[in-house]
Amino acid sequence: MSLTLLALDASSSACSAALLRRDAEQTTCLARFEMTPRAHTRRLMPMINEVLAEADLAPTQLDAIAFGRGPGAFTGLRIAAGTAQGLAYGLDRPLVGVSTLAALALQAHRRFHLQHLVTALDARMGEIYCASWQCVQDQLTPLSDEAVLAPERLQLPNDQVEWVGVGSGFTRWEAFPAEVQAAMLQHLDDLEPRAEEMAWLAADEVAAGHGQPAWQVQPVYLRNDVAWKKPA
Repeated sequence: MSLTLLALDASSSACSAALLRRDAEQTTCLARFEMTPRAHTRRLMPMINEVLAEADLAPTQLDAIAFGRGPGAFTGLRIAAGTAQGLAYGLDRPLVGVSTLAALALQAHRRFHLQHLVTALDARMGEIYCASWQCVQDQLTPLSDEAVLAPERLQLPNDQVEWVGVGSGFTRWEAFPAEVQAAMLQHLDDLEPRAEEMAWLAADEVAAGHGQPAWQVQPVYLRNDVAWKKPA
């Protein structure tokens, strides 16, 4: 099955867009990625236009849209969701929301051939968004639910394997329990979610018939209190 899919992400300090094209013979992916704190609104649409122009494609030639559905920064998630929903609705194309934690795991696996991963993003307020994964030949198996918690509360699903921590949540390395630190070979705290891996994950979802109408796909925040409230 041939597929042309656009993916975008603004869930962290980074902003990215990717265009994946798949046919019977190969899969290719064009991507843009920038560290753009507080500039997602200004950079996201130009990135989308750039990958479409590089591929010499019009938006109407897209088969599906995907975006980083979270968890992540509240404002960035809303920007990505609004942009993706607008495109999917206007083009009448299916929409796929991709876990930012899953995309981070796939990135680390593909770049460094890592198999047992804990992905964690800084959730502010002394907490992290996190999940654990087993990764084999580009296939992810979740080993825990996605959660928001204090680093001190992180528990590994299996302490008999060698783990690697990935993501901005590990900038708080000293806050993790001693047994977690001892079980980890290393932690890579400078990796951010990217639309490129979201495109690969979304392509499998679309192929399995899991694309949804734009209005049905919403960001995932994990935390109920997404904004500071003034005490009564």
